[in-house]
Order: sequence, then structure tokens, then C-alpha cells
Amino acid sequence: MKFTDGYWHVREGVTIHNPVELRDVKADAGSLVAYAACKMVKHRGDTLNAPLITIEYSSPLAEVIGVRIWHHRGRKQLGPEFALHREDVAIKITDEPARATLQSGKLQVTVGKGEGWKVDFRYDGRRLTGTGTKSTGYILDAERGAYIREQLDLGVGEYVYGLGERFTPFVKNGQVVDIWNEDGGTSSEQAYKNIPFYITNQGYGVLVNHPERVSFEIASENVSKVQFSVPGEYLEYYIIGGASLKEVLQNYTKLTGRPALPPAWSFGLWLTTSFTTSYDEATVNSFIDGMIERDLPLHVFHFDCFWMKEYQWCDFRWDPEVFPEPETMLQRLKAKGLKICVWINPYIAQKSYLFDEGMKHGYLVKTKNGDVWQWDRWQAGMGLVDFTNPAATRWFQGKLKALLDMGVDCFKTDFGERIPTDVVYYDGSDPLKMHNYYTFLYNKAVFELLEAVRGKHEAALFARSATVGGQQFPVHWGGDCSATYESMAETLRGGLSLCLTGFGFWSHDISGFEKTAPPDIYKRWIAFGLLSSHSRLHGNESYRVPWLFDEESVEVLRFFTHLKCSLMPYLFGAAVNATQTGVPMLRAMVLEFAADPTCSFLDRQYMLGDSLLVAPIFNTEGQASYYLPAGTWTHFLTGEKIQGGCWREERHDYLSLPLLARQNSIIAVGNNLRQPAYDYADGVTLHLFELADGASAATIVYNTDGAAELTVTAERRDGKVTVVVEGSGKPWSLLLRGVNAVHSVSGGSSQKEPLGIKITPEPGNGRLIVAY
Repeated sequence: MKFTDGYWHVREGVTIHNPVELRDVKADAGSLVAYAACKMVKHRGDTLNAPLITIEYSSPLAEVIGVRIWHHRGRKQLGPEFALHREDVAIKITDEPARATLQSGKLQVTVGKGEGWKVDFRYDGRRLTGTGTKSTGYILDAERGAYIREQLDLGVGEYVYGLGERFTPFVKNGQVVDIWNEDGGTSSEQAYKNIPFYITNQGYGVLVNHPERVSFEIASENVSKVQFSVPGEYLEYYIIGGASLKEVLQNYTKLTGRPALPPAWSFGLWLTTSFTTSYDEATVNSFIDGMIERDLPLHVFHFDCFWMKEYQWCDFRWDPEVFPEPETMLQRLKAKGLKICVWINPYIAQKSYLFDEGMKHGYLVKTKNGDVWQWDRWQAGMGLVDFTNPAATRWFQGKLKALLDMGVDCFKTDFGERIPTDVVYYDGSDPLKMHNYYTFLYNKAVFELLEAVRGKHEAALFARSATVGGQQFPVHWGGDCSATYESMAETLRGGLSLCLTGFGFWSHDISGFEKTAPPDIYKRWIAFGLLSSHSRLHGNESYRVPWLFDEESVEVLRFFTHLKCSLMPYLFGAAVNATQTGVPMLRAMVLEFAADPTCSFLDRQYMLGDSLLVAPIFNTEGQASYYLPAGTWTHFLTGEKIQGGCWREERHDYLSLPLLARQNSIIAVGNNLRQPAYDYADGVTLHLFELADGASAATIVYNTDGAAELTVTAERRDGKVTVVVEGSGKPWSLLLRGVNAVHSVSGGSSQKEPLGIKITPEPGNGRLIVAY
């Protein structure tokens, strides 16, 4: 939201009170409080008839500094609030003649005591950002009321990323972003997942701790500032530091919640009925049997909206005219080795029997006069489940549990964005704050039910909307994209932005949701989709089975599904890492290569985990244009060695794309081409790529419960490579990519040692040392 008219003037009807002078500072064991006058005080009379702004600095976690700005503190603050993790932090506060400081770990805030208002944030002595005169402000708008604004400095060459799943340009400089969940598709500035958190290539993040609408002006109203504002008398934000962008995300997700570990089966191929297509059990079986007949591995089948009768969404009852025996149908499908997902949302149509139940017991959101809130958009006369009412949450979960008992394994939690603001909630929550926050309560309710019934590491959603903390309930997908290359690229931009805001897992509708893709786009999107954390074939008005496109599509889908299954030891390791650190599986290049200035802008390629670079193809010519950072890279499919530090132009057929393994990395590859969930340590092949002299590499192979089974470290000193393997006694192979040697050992017993490779078992500790 803009308040100024150029740099010099304010807009008509707007008054801005800026702190201009520090008048007092108080320190205690937990916080530093500054009192700033909004005019220079030259005599005692100047202390009258003007605001005094209160700014409190504290630290909820090490290397995180919270800032609270008040005009009037006496205003009642209604919920909800983001659930943030806090710890007792050893902070250091100093009050000196020229400045007052608060330090948490290596992150420090300094409030100057000289002329003017000046605040600096530094990490390990390096200035990150700050604010000053004319930046912080209490604003009165004659039409819109009161606001608190902050402006934080942007340095030369500093770029801003994140703010949720945004499909606009990847670098957010120059953009205006309102944090307000909307159902706008992927081709607009609106977003399903609005997160008031951004991160910059200068190595820090900023979380604005407000569930309601937050308005960002990113190098737009003032081109050297990031401005954010909220209505009212109070603003709170956090500066989040770290030694790297990965550490910033680690600290951010420690504050807001780490992703849960999805079940291993969820990483396989999902196929759906599509949205408005006509289907019954025979249609479903034709898809599934068609996949089996064509040797196409399939792992999850999803029933979209019309598994329920029209006009009755949601009543959580199978349409009896189409699915007369749902329990036995599910048993037949599960006998084919499938997991089952069904579509749901929290909207209750008036024709649903649940509407009367919900109205009777007070489980639906109400209007100010006590009526049930209703409208006809989406479902006729629909109401909205009130998740602030614990009884309503249990009621909703009970309906879903009946489906789980029937054999359903997971839920696609669609919608959650179209939330009204002229309503009353059971617990008195502020409806403006609930607009964005509603999705958190909705997805939390479903995810917690799945964990309670199915167990830890067996819960998975397919969610569209989110807010801060929603990353704890994976998986999320990108929403309604179109069957074009442009939409495929905007989808990737959205995923990169979302994953830079703490979301570890992300998916999208392969080949686009709207319209039907030509075979060319379908096949290129398959490669992109199977090299994402989660992979789903889904559409709107047509089916997405590959033989309806062309026969080559069948081959392409088989190839990339086999590839993903074989990569599961590596991919699941990246998934476990996401749950432990908050570093996502799908990573913008800037996250891995922050020191390479070219990577600051890249949005058509990404790292999948630590070690694999993926560059999807976005054109009919099969032309790939991508950038390789410095180092030796190996094409994972062909073995070609490429020296980085340059742009590449290549052509690829449908069974290929740029898929490059990073130098000094170990990629664990499994021996199963058909299933995503198997014993990853049994028969695993460990690919060691181009270990440079003086370098080291490491990886961990986990089981499907997320426990480490095999730990592998390698180092090269003075030309000698040493690999240490610790863990189970299951057979494994080591592929030394660079000397073209393969050696297999079984359960710790040394066998033939070709090509100068020496294997030494260490009795009693399960270690093998492999050297050459």
C-alpha cells in the first residue's frame, strides 16, 4: 500500500508520523525498549501534543530478533496468531552513550543515540539492513484509518525472494504484493499460499508476524527499501539471520515449524479422475488396468470432486448412483497395490445432510446477526466449517475418519482461500486475520487426524492453500495452471518462491490443469513433474492417461517414473533433510550458489536436493538453455562431463533433459524401478562424482521411517580417495564416477579388489574403508 506521492510528498489525506529522535531507552533481561519522538524536542513544550512511538527488541530464538512497534498499546488484540516456537535465549544487551544494542548469537540490532532515528541489523559484524528517519511510521489515512509501516533498506545488488507461492517474476524487486489468499490460478498476481516472509541474497530473512493482510512494496514505492504495512496501531516483525541462506531457512522453520516427513509411497506417481470428466468404477479400472498393461508403475489413485454427488459437496458420501459399493471397490483397487486419495474441502452445500447437522450444533461460521453465513459461489447455499470451535473440528474429523476406515489413505484438501470477512467465529477471532489463517486450521485438522489414524510418517495431504506454518502439513501443489509452456514456467516460479518460504515439498498438475496439452507439452511436463518432490497427473475437462496423447507419451512416462523410483534413496534423503533443517527438496539456484551472481536470477532451473541440477525444457524445439555454476558436472543419464561457469545450449529428445550431478557429491541410487517405497539400503549403488583433491563428500541412506541405515563419507587428499561406509550388512555397490570403476561388497566382507581399490573392513563396528 502506497502512502507517498513520489519521494518528497505524502498522498492527499495522509499524515505520517515518523520517529525522528530517540528520547529514552530501557533494558531488562529479555528486551530492549526504545521510545522515539516524532518531532525534534528542543524544549519541554515539544513533548506535548505529538505521538511517542514505542519499539521493543527481543529474541525468541538464537539469531532471530523480534521488533514490535506500537503507537497506542491499549488496543485489544484479537486472535488468531501464528504459532511460533520460542526458547530461552542468551542475549546480550548493552547501553552506551552513542548506541544501545541487543545481540542474539551473531545477529545484532543497534539503535543509535545521535541525531535522527537510525537502526542497524548486523550479522557477525556485517550490516544486513536497517531503518531510519522517514522509514518507520505511524500513518493516518483519512479514508482508510490508521496503519503502522516499516521500511527496511535494500543494498546495491540486493534481491528479494519468497512471499509465498507467487507466479509473478521470481525476483520480487519492483513488485507490490498483498498477503491475501485468493483463488486466482497461476497466471495472475494473486496467490493461494501467501506467506509474509521474504529472504534476500544478502543473507537474511524477514517475517512480518501478522495473519491479516500485509501490504508489501518491494523496491516499488521507495526503490531502495522493502516497505510493509498493516492496519491498526501495532506492527511486529522478525529479522532472521544465518551464516548462509540455508541457515536462514533453518532458523525461520525452527521459528514457524518444520515440515513433517511424508510417507515414502507419496513420492510415487499419482493419477486422478480429473475434475469435470465423467467416471465410474469401470472408467477408473480402465485407467489403472491400462497402466498395468503398459508396464507403467502407478502408486496413488485420486478421486476428484465428483466421487460425491453434485450439489452435495461436501457430504463425504460416495455417490450411490455411480459408486454403489465403495468399500468393496476400494478393496479391489488396493489389491492392485494402490493408495487411495479423495478430494475434500471445508465448504458444506445446503443440499448436503451435513448442512443441517452443522447448523443445528453451531458448527458453521455465522453472520453478525447469528445466521449461518452462506453464498452460492462454488456450491449452492454453502456454509463454512468453523474450525475455531473444537466440537466442529471433531465433527469434521469424524466424517473423514469414516472414509479412512473404509480404506481411503489420504485427502486432497482443496480450497481454503475464499474465506469471508463479514462473519463471526466461535472463539471470537478477528475475521480479517482468519481470512488467511483459516487454511492453517483446516489442514491441521485433517493432517492430525491422518497421523492419529495412520501413524507418524503415514500422513499426507495434497493441499492448495497455506499460510505461515502450513509447511508442517505436506504436501502442497501449485493450483490451477494451464496447458502451455508459459504456464509451466510460471508454475516453476511459484514453486521456487514457495520453497524459499519454508515449504519442503511441492507438486503441480503435470501437463496443466486447464485445457488439454498437446503431446509435446505433456511429455516435457512429465520430465519436470517426475523430477519434483511429488508427481501427479491431473486435469480439468479431460483425462491424463498417456495413451490418450500418443504412444511415445507412454514410453516417456515409464522412463521418468522408473528414474524417480530408482532415485528414491537420494530423494528420500533430501526429504528427511527437509524435515530436519527446513531446507526444501526443490531449491532455487540462489539457495545453493549464493556467491554466484548469475544464480540470483535463475528461475527456469533448480536443484533437486543437494546434488542434482534439473533444467526443464519449455519449448517445442527441445532446446535447453541453462546455466552451470563453476565445477565439473556430470550428466546423470549419459555420463558426459561438463565444465561449469557458463551457459549451455543443448537439444534433448523426450527421454532426456539437463539432469546434472554436482561435483564432490554422492548420489544413492536404488535397485527398484517400480516402487517409491522399498528398502533403500538393500542393493543401493553409491555414485561418487568427481571428487576433487582436498574435497570431501557425504550422504546418508535412510529407511522409509526416516532412520539412518547407511552413512557414507569420502575424501581425497594428495590424489588418494578414501570412502568410509558405515551401517547395515546389506549389499551395496560403489560407483566411482571419474575412474569408471565399480566394486561390490556384501555385508562388510571384502571381495575382489579391481583397479587398485583396497577394501579394509574394521571388525566390530560395521565400517568398511574403500581406498584407491
